[in-house]
Amino acid sequence: MKKVFSVLLALALALGVAQAQQSLTLYTGRSQALVDKLVQQFQKDTGIKVNVRYGRDAEILAALQEEGSRSSADVFWANTSGALEEAVKRNLLVQLPASLTRQPQEFVPSHGRWVPVSVRFRVAAYNPAKVKDSDFPASVMDLPKVAKFKGRIGWTPTYSSFQDFITAMRVVKGEAATKAWLQAMIAAGAKAYPSNPPMLEAMQAGEIDVALTNHYYIQRILAGVGEGEYEGKEESEEEEKKELAAREAKAGVATHYFAPGDVGGLALVTGAGILATSKHQTNATRFLNYLLSKKAQPYFVDEVREYPVIAGVRVAKGMLPFANAIRLSPKIDFAKLTDLEGTLKLLREVGLL
Repeated sequence: MKKVFSVLLALALALGVAQAQQSLTLYTGRSQALVDKLVQQFQKDTGIKVNVRYGRDAEILAALQEEGSRSSADVFWANTSGALEEAVKRNLLVQLPASLTRQPQEFVPSHGRWVPVSVRFRVAAYNPAKVKDSDFPASVMDLPKVAKFKGRIGWTPTYSSFQDFITAMRVVKGEAATKAWLQAMIAAGAKAYPSNPPMLEAMQAGEIDVALTNHYYIQRILAGVGEGEYEGKEESEEEEKKELAAREAKAGVATHYFAPGDVGGLALVTGAGILATSKHQTNATRFLNYLLSKKAQPYFVDEVREYPVIAGVRVAKGMLPFANAIRLSPKIDFAKLTDLEGTLKLLREVGLL
């Protein structure tokens, strides 16, 4: 009897080890509503169970710091490059193989400790019934000077992509100019929202007229359910402009692009790396490869309305071509976007956190 029990115990332990080997723990700053469907598809395609911890980038970094070597996390998939560079600075991420880092076309950091997964661009959203595109200044730095916008601008100071934007502003414009801009925006009555969707809903409801956001939130509103993909027919540029204007008027949301090279058109990268604490590095590598695959990259375009980072993935109808969008962004070395703590400190100083 003891022998039978021992055999059963050994089998149970072996099964437990096998199941553990077919698992992965993911810590991510990405919204569950945006990426859970893709995580579920990865599980289905690979048989690898993914245990996910969702939270804002700063919360994830704090958790990893607190857990230290005890952390069970295998992958950090961040909403911002700033958070990834902070993880690099804290020596939390391992060197990735060249087979991974050579896949994306743009934004791969020279140290090779994380890979870009998708790209968003900072823009201004506006209600075309209340505001004209010509009402905007050339630079986001001059936005608080527009008298028409006083008390009618929305922003998201606690949101990670906004904080990446402020970190980039500090790099491009300097600490003093960034602080002065934040104070000018406060003086102009900018209204704070916890995240982008409620801010755009407030704009559609007439609470504000302008919102500093990422391009894909606007695209998701304009696309609607089941719309926005290529349908096989070619339209002239004029026809496309008319169609877009009609959809913007109906939705109460349009996009303003600041002048080329302005920090208001900053390219923002989501990305992922493998943590030094990982006990499942093979599965972690499979997950990163999956995010960069021809199966997953179209998901970011079709479902999220972000830009892909690998070649051969066509963007959705109505999205600005990637080559045009990238020309609007200032040239930033993402390795310089490491001082997230400095940005949080500045936001506290001016009373936004």
